[in-house]
Amino acid sequence: MLELRRLHAFVVIAEEGHITRAAERLHMQQPPLTRLLQKLEAEMGVPLMERLPRGVRPTTAGLALLEEARAVLARAEGVTEVVRRAARGEQGRLGVGFTSSAALHPFVPGVLRHFREAFSGVSVALEEAGTGELMDALVHERLDAAFVRSPLSGTPTLQAEPILVEPMLLALPMDHPLAQDTRTPLPLSALAGEAFVLYRRRVGLGLYDAILVACREAGFSPQVIQEAPRMAATLSLVAAGLGVSIVPASMQRLRGDGIAYRALSQCPGLIAPLHLATRVGDSSSVLRRFRELVIEAAVAENQSDRT
Repeated sequence: MLELRRLHAFVVIAEEGHITRAAERLHMQQPPLTRLLQKLEAEMGVPLMERLPRGVRPTTAGLALLEEARAVLARAEGVTEVVRRAARGEQGRLGVGFTSSAALHPFVPGVLRHFREAFSGVSVALEEAGTGELMDALVHERLDAAFVRSPLSGTPTLQAEPILVEPMLLALPMDHPLAQDTRTPLPLSALAGEAFVLYRRRVGLGLYDAILVACREAGFSPQVIQEAPRMAATLSLVAAGLGVSIVPASMQRLRGDGIAYRALSQCPGLIAPLHLATRVGDSSSVLRRFRELVIEAAVAENQSDRT
């Protein structure tokens, strides 16, 4: 099997047309280079260089080898660059999941678009699912990262870094009496007698529990008459007049017909956090790049919110 070192030396000899100059370019002595050429010719079984009074030039066989050698060296350099790019996190694959409510926050599509533009060599696979399904996909390495609303307590192999926080809003049918004054925040306790439509707990684990806790602190337990499989479906049921719901402020981007939104007061703990969940100890270069970009974007977002 031909060594890349020999092929490189042969190409340099052909380009220089002189063994001594080629040796200087290769930072080696002339005798070892001459022996290397002789071994290459012996291995091929044909002369590769024609000896001239003042140098050498490739024979017909040498010209054929020169063309192939350049192609092989170029491919080898390409392989090396691919490996280096992968080590730097600039090439590879990344699986990213998100809950339906997380996907509606402009931060998530924005950071995904930024990452794809910055690291075009990385293939990004996206998946939308409930929190429980995303956690399972992370544990079994079907995903590398996920944007979720829950801190993922109780799963020691996973970690969730807080990214940002947004307020929760009351979503109610447009013809509901409480929708007549959407400019004034409504005390959460005013919803004690209302029928609630919520997303299933296994879908919106963190938000579901936050709503129940906030309502109990406000002095009542919410009457949940319907649970929906997805956040968008919850709003559809609200628009149909089945009840009211409490959703992250970014859900307003859906702009569903027949829905009004109103701020809530006297419920300081009722917020919608966004976390980036990953596996503990995952040292993937691509994931490191993605995490760094997410955290940098989150810092900028939070600073912007404070100004």
